[in-house]
Amino acid sequence: MQIVVLDAKTLKVEELDLSPWRALGTLSLYDRTDPALVPQRLRGADVVLTNKVKLSADALKGAASLKMIGVLATGYDVVDVKAARALGIPVCNVPGYAAGGVTESVFGFLLEMTRRTYQSTARIRQGAWTACPEFCWWERTPMALEGKTLGVVGCGAIGSRVAAVGLAFGMRVLGYARHEHPAFPGKQVPLEELLAASDVISLHCPATAENMGFINAETIAQMKDGVLLINTARGSLVNEIDIHNPLLKAPNCYLTGHSAWATVEARQKIVDVTADSIRGVLEGKPVNVVN
Repeated sequence: MQIVVLDAKTLKVEELDLSPWRALGTLSLYDRTDPALVPQRLRGADVVLTNKVKLSADALKGAASLKMIGVLATGYDVVDVKAARALGIPVCNVPGYAAGGVTESVFGFLLEMTRRTYQSTARIRQGAWTACPEFCWWERTPMALEGKTLGVVGCGAIGSRVAAVGLAFGMRVLGYARHEHPAFPGKQVPLEELLAASDVISLHCPATAENMGFINAETIAQMKDGVLLINTARGSLVNEIDIHNPLLKAPNCYLTGHSAWATVEARQKIVDVTADSIRGVLEGKPVNVVN
């Protein structure tokens, strides 16, 4: 069986144990794949694995031997799932693999926003505390999390874990999702109520045609002044034009290169769960199928 990985560099596979994949067939690893090369690399493949390389309907038409598409992530918007279904090709994702890492990143951002440790360190090194006549020095008053309201948009595995940590900090937790999630540890409310009541809003929903850019001028107008917004989901959920695209220069904005998910443990789980999905397809018992 031929297993083709289209963008192995995204996963930094050199840090991982790929034996679960190698045990299932011949493994071809491509660091990156230009869109023009996708049809060629699909040809003859039984299983194709992708993280960010897009698989369009046209590309899939020529993949006559393809038995499975594995998305090396939870979000699967890079694949035309309708086209894959029409061709009888199951698309399998990896749900919940990075719940711990993403949750840690959310609260890393939140604590930096409320405590300004990095900015304080820089100013102290410049002599700001030494020059202060008082023993205690700060430029921005710290914000307590206890008693504040945390709004979680997306109440699945990651959103639920974020909610649980928020509760541990003594926060009131509200959640919004299109469907009821009985395991969510906070109170699920309509989106309008969440936006109006939250001091902190954390996004944990997939990018879909319906919610593209839903954080925009209209929804921002419904929020409290000074609300803290954390997006560890998809960048396309935020309409940057409606916030005048200040992100690279805004002093109150913290940026990472889509890395909240990227612990070695989480990436190894992607390998292991994907191997289970391949095995399931081969045995006629597919798992984690999204189409």
